[in-house]
Amino acid sequence: MSVGILMLVHTAFGRAEQVARHWVAYGCPVVIHVDATVKSKQYKKFVRALADVPDVRFCKRHKCEWGGWGLVAASQSAGEMMLADFPQVRHVYLSSGSCLPLRPVQELKDYLAARPRTDFIESATTADVPWTVGGLDHERFTLHFPFSWKRHRYLFDKWVDIQRFFRVKRRIPNGIVPHMGSQWWCLTRQTLSAILQDPERESFDAFFKRVWIPDESYFQTLVRVYSSNIESRSLTLSKFDFQGKPHIFYDDHLQLLRRSDCFVARKIWPHANKLYNGFLRSPEGAIKMSEPNPAKIDRIFAKAVERRTKGRTGLYMQSRHPNEGWENGMTFGRYSVFHGFAELFEDFEPWLSRATGARVHGHLFAPERAEFEGGQRVINGALSDAPKNRDYNSIAFLTNLIWNTRGERQCFQVGPRDEGAPVWFFAKDPNAQVSVISGAWAIPLFKSNLNFADIRKEAARLQKLENDQLFALRSPYAKARVRIWTLAEFIEAPMEPLQTIIDEIGPDKARRLGEAPRMTDLTGFGQFLQNLKNQGMHPYLMGDFPVSHGETDQKKPPRKPYLVQ
Repeated sequence: MSVGILMLVHTAFGRAEQVARHWVAYGCPVVIHVDATVKSKQYKKFVRALADVPDVRFCKRHKCEWGGWGLVAASQSAGEMMLADFPQVRHVYLSSGSCLPLRPVQELKDYLAARPRTDFIESATTADVPWTVGGLDHERFTLHFPFSWKRHRYLFDKWVDIQRFFRVKRRIPNGIVPHMGSQWWCLTRQTLSAILQDPERESFDAFFKRVWIPDESYFQTLVRVYSSNIESRSLTLSKFDFQGKPHIFYDDHLQLLRRSDCFVARKIWPHANKLYNGFLRSPEGAIKMSEPNPAKIDRIFAKAVERRTKGRTGLYMQSRHPNEGWENGMTFGRYSVFHGFAELFEDFEPWLSRATGARVHGHLFAPERAEFEGGQRVINGALSDAPKNRDYNSIAFLTNLIWNTRGERQCFQVGPRDEGAPVWFFAKDPNAQVSVISGAWAIPLFKSNLNFADIRKEAARLQKLENDQLFALRSPYAKARVRIWTLAEFIEAPMEPLQTIIDEIGPDKARRLGEAPRMTDLTGFGQFLQNLKNQGMHPYLMGDFPVSHGETDQKKPPRKPYLVQ
C-alpha cells in the first residue's frame, strides 16, 4: 500500500463512486471530502453507496468556493485522515471527483515507488508563471481578499482598488517565499506531515486564508520549506484555456488522452461513457510504461485556443459571442471595390470581367437590391439579393460572399447612394483594394431629366454622403489599398490608373490592356457643374472641371488620347 488518494467531490457522485472503487480495487486507500454545500440527503446517499468498501473514508466537510480557503481546508482534513488511518501510505495523491485514472494503477504505484523521496507539485515564483489570469500575481499575497470574486465581484474589485490607493501591503510570514502552481499534487508522507504538523501552521493558515486562490499557492509555497526533492510538475493532466478555465474532456478525446501518458486527467465530462469504460478496466494489455508527458498534446491545445480566439481565415472566432477584432483576417481573400467607375464608363462590369477574369458585380449595397453578376437573385452560399436580409448585417453579408466564392476574385461597385455599405470595414480590411473616382455621382444627375431644383438637392445629399465615405477611406486606421482620383484628374489620363488596377487584379502581372472601356459623353458637364454653383451648391469633390462658354472662348487643347499597347 504505497499511494493514498484524496478526492474532493461536489457533484457527479455516481462517477466519483466508480473511480473510488477503482482506486481501492488496486490497493490505493481513498479519503473523500464532500463539499459542505451538498445537501445532507445527497451526502448520506453517497456515503451509503461506498459503505461496503473498507478502505474508503469520509473526512470533515468544508464549504468550498472557487478562489477561497475552503479547498485548502478540505485538502488538509483529507490529508490528516489519510496519514492517521493509513500508516502504510508513502505518497498522497490529491485529485477531484472529476479526475480519471488513465493508466493502470500499478504503473502509478511502481512509478512512485521508484521515487520514494520525490514530491510532484508545480511550484514556481509569481514572476515565473504565465497562467495568472485576472491581473493579480504578487498582489494576491500582499492584499486582503474578504469578498468572493464570483459572488461579490464589484466589492472584490473596489476593495482591491482601495488597498492599492492606500498602498496596503500585508506582511508575508518569515521563512516563506510565495510560489504558485497547479492544485493537483502528489506529496510524500514526510513532506505532507511536515506541512500539516508544523508548529507555525496556525500563522501560515491565518496568512493564506486572506490570499486569493490559496489552493494554488498554500502547498506550493510550503513545500519549498520542507521538501528535499521537488519535481515541479503535476502528474495530473489539467489543461486550461486562454481565460483560465479548465478544458473538459469528452468521449472523442479518448486517443488524445492516451497519447499524453499521464496517470490522471481532469476534468472528465460525467457522461463520457467511452472514457470511463475505456480507462477503468483491468490492467491486461495496458500501454507500455513511459514518462508522463502532457507536452505531447500541447500543440493540439494551442491550436484549439487559436481556433477559438481567432477562428479560420475570414471567419469569426469559434465561440458563442465572437469578439470584434479577434478575427483571423477580416475576410478570406482579396477583393476589389470600385467607386464611380460604373458611372463614368459604359458597360464597365462586362469590360472588367473580360479584362481580369474576375467575377464582377454591380452595386451590392444598392438600396433596391444586391446587384449580383448577371442579375442573379441567389448566389453561392444561398446569399439572397433581398436588401432586408443583406442590411440586417452588411458586414456578415460581405464576409460570407467572399468566403462562399473563395478561389474567385470578387469585384463590385459602391457609391454614395449605397448608404448601407460597410465602408469602414472596407477601409480597415487589408484584403480590400478600393479605387475611387470622387464626384462621379454627378454624372447620372447630369444625364437625368429631373427638375434642376431636385437635382441640386440630391447633389448636395450625395456629396455629403461621399465625403463621409472618403473620410473613412483616408482614415489613419485604413489598411486597405486605397486609390482616390477626382473626376477631373481621372479623365485627363484614364489608362494609367486602369492599367494599375488591372495589374493588381489579374493573374498575369505583365498583361497589358488591349481594350479600353468606353467613357460616357461628358459634353456640357462643366456647364452643369457651374449651374449647380450658380444655384448655391458647391460641387468640390469632382475637382477643377473646365467650363465652356461657347464660341467666344478660345479653343482649348484636346484631351490626352487613350494609349493602348
